[in-house]
Amino acid sequence: QGTMAAKRCVACDRDDEAVPLVRLDYRGEALWICPEHLPILIHDPARLAGRLAGAERLKPAEHRD
Repeated sequence: QGTMAAKRCVACDRDDEAVPLVRLDYRGEALWICPEHLPILIHDPARLAGRLAGAERLKPAEHRD
């Protein structure tokens, strides 16, 4: 069984004492993101480059307005 990453938002580094966190399973690793930054993961994942491996290659959600 792999080790879990510290429970800190991949975008802002706050922990679960400061904000609610949502677990992400990505590339075999448990990661966390807070609700404030979840829209970045959905709509502009490249902004997480350097914090989330391969983020620059993730495609943003398509908008159907």
